[in-house]
Amino acid sequence: MGDEANRAAFVELQGRMIEITGKLKQVQNQMRAKEGEKKRAYLTMEELRQLVDDTNTYKSIGKLFILEPKSLLLSEQEQKLKDSENAITSLQTSKEYLEKQLAEVENNLRELLQQDPGLARQIMSMTVM
Repeated sequence: MGDEANRAAFVELQGRMIEITGKLKQVQNQMRAKEGEKKRAYLTMEELRQLVDDTNTYKSIGKLFILEPKSLLLSEQEQKLKDSENAITSLQTSKEYLEKQLAEVENNLRELLQQDPGLARQIMSMTVM
């Protein structure tokens, strides 16, 4: 009975590990996307700041271009930059939490395999085949 319980615990931990790893990859991809948005907003702001104040500026909306004041475009880019930074901060917190969960699951797996060497041998024999 203990053998079956250990096997069930291993399968559960393995499932949690796969789930957490998937979530971690998703968060990392979201962070990369937000970093790109942040960089685009910053570069756009830098280009807009170099323009004379009365320069005609256009905002792209799909396939349309709308004449907008430079100050409005600058404030929109500043807001995008702040939003991206806030999202990155939030995602970083999520990433750290998931990394802690992953480390905990790895430790639990390690302890389980140390407690039941027979289970470790069974797993190794299954991966060899």
